[in-house]
Amino acid sequence: MTTVAVGSIIGLLLQKTFPENIQHIVFQAIGLSTLLIGMKMAFKVEGNYLLVVIFSMILGGIFGELIGLKEILTALSESVKHLFAIEDNLFTQGLITSFLLFCVGSMTIVGAIEEGLEGKRALLYIKSTLDGVSSIAFASTYGIGVLFSIFPMLIFQGGMTILANKLQHLFTATIINQLNGVGGLLIIGIGINLLHLGAVNIENLLPALVIVVVITWFYDRLRMK
Repeated sequence: MTTVAVGSIIGLLLQKTFPENIQHIVFQAIGLSTLLIGMKMAFKVEGNYLLVVIFSMILGGIFGELIGLKEILTALSESVKHLFAIEDNLFTQGLITSFLLFCVGSMTIVGAIEEGLEGKRALLYIKSTLDGVSSIAFASTYGIGVLFSIFPMLIFQGGMTILANKLQHLFTATIINQLNGVGGLLIIGIGINLLHLGAVNIENLLPALVIVVVITWFYDRLRMK
């Protein structure tokens, strides 16, 4: 949270000095880099589990649409925006996009699980440094919403660590790969949105991160029989 906060403040200061053409090219660079990150994560899915990931994405999307997850997250973000009297058209987009990029990744998942299982924090320290640097670029593009992403980050990463500590048997190497696979697809979707190649409803696909754990767990139990 600290490194992202510091990086975001630096990015906000730089935002005022960058001309529009520089902001535009930075936006494109971030979009292309996001696609690369997403593809590297998605390719970690093993062939036997490919259908599990696909069904998880489909079911996650259906569930997200049924409960209106995007509208819920947008309403929460808008409430925060009004509470702090923030006038920034990109606030909600910046908050949600930054949160996903910082939290839905292999280093986040593995790092939080390592901390929960063994008390090791080395990977999280490395990730924190990378997030701090990345937040400079994101805040210079998206604005103050990036700074506020530290609060859902605390809930997600802290929750992952606590879950790993309480449910040690659940977080197998296969489930971690599956989480990376689904997370990678979501990040690819973010890249597509950043580059204006389409309009992927990332928020309503988020339940896939939970569903893939459940389906993978049952699938592994069936394979053992």
